[in-house]
Amino acid sequence: MTLTIHQASVPVFVQGLKGLKGVLTKAAAHVETRKLDPDALLKARLFPDMFPLLRQVQIATDFAKGCCARLAGEEVPAWDDAETTFEALIARIDRAVAYVEGLDPASFENAEDRDITLTRRGETSVVKGLAYLQGQAQPNFFFHLTTAYAILRKNGVEIGKKDYLGTA
Repeated sequence: MTLTIHQASVPVFVQGLKGLKGVLTKAAAHVETRKLDPDALLKARLFPDMFPLLRQVQIATDFAKGCCARLAGEEVPAWDDAETTFEALIARIDRAVAYVEGLDPASFENAEDRDITLTRRGETSVVKGLAYLQGQAQPNFFFHLTTAYAILRKNGVEIGKKDYLGTA
């Protein structure tokens, strides 16, 4: 059996996003139960020069939708980063899952060899689809996913590996 680029991308992103939704749901309950300021947790960081929880979630969803759109040969949808609540972040995750799952698997055919053009900080580069998926998109996705998890755990939210993996 041959693994397709669709199988190597979409289910991986969906599982990670569902895990992220689960830990954010537990974080919202944690804040409510303990009568904490939700804004304090949403703006929490691991270190002053790192992005806060809100931005970590936004970036993780951006990598999931952006990678899958590029691999499918679609235009990457632009979303405003206007979320300010746990509920809004969870809705963003749901939107990302629906978008990624809604892409036609057939559009991923030969995506491993598709030229992916990226522009970051004013510099443009072109990489092949498989190299982009494995060397850039998924590592960045998991970095921001893990950082969001770590921010929540550091701040006392009772979550564990099963939550992170989306199997709790």
